[in-house]
Amino acid sequence: MSVSRDELRVFLTEHFPQGERFGTLERSGEGWAEMILEVGDEHLRPGGTVSGPTLMALADVALYAALLSQIGLVPLAVTSNLNINFLRKPMAGQPIIAYARMLRVGKVLGVGEVYLRSKGSDDPVAHATISYSIPASR
Repeated sequence: MSVSRDELRVFLTEHFPQGERFGTLERSGEGWAEMILEVGDEHLRPGGTVSGPTLMALADVALYAALLSQIGLVPLAVTSNLNINFLRKPMAGQPIIAYARMLRVGKVLGVGEVYLRSKGSDDPVAHATISYSIPASR
């Protein structure tokens, strides 16, 4: 079941409105999604770099969108594990782009990865692997 970008945007706005603080869904297809975060002062940690919790949240929301694009609009699909490696400092004043893709989607578990990078650079600032528990009654 493929869900369009517009359907995902509406769903996220209605069911996960706090997610908008962590990026905007730009593009998606079956099993993948791309989000962008316009970095503001609320996303920065002391020293002027993007905070780890902000990058983790962006990765989580991006992969949630990728999962839903494949399984349908299932509100109770929840994160069961998130592992992130911070690779380099994001570029100052640049948005963060998250590219998420599902690696495997089973009946009760979905696993995917997310690369985060600063706009204007191909070098990742972080890489995350995330698992989602999928409710049996989807």
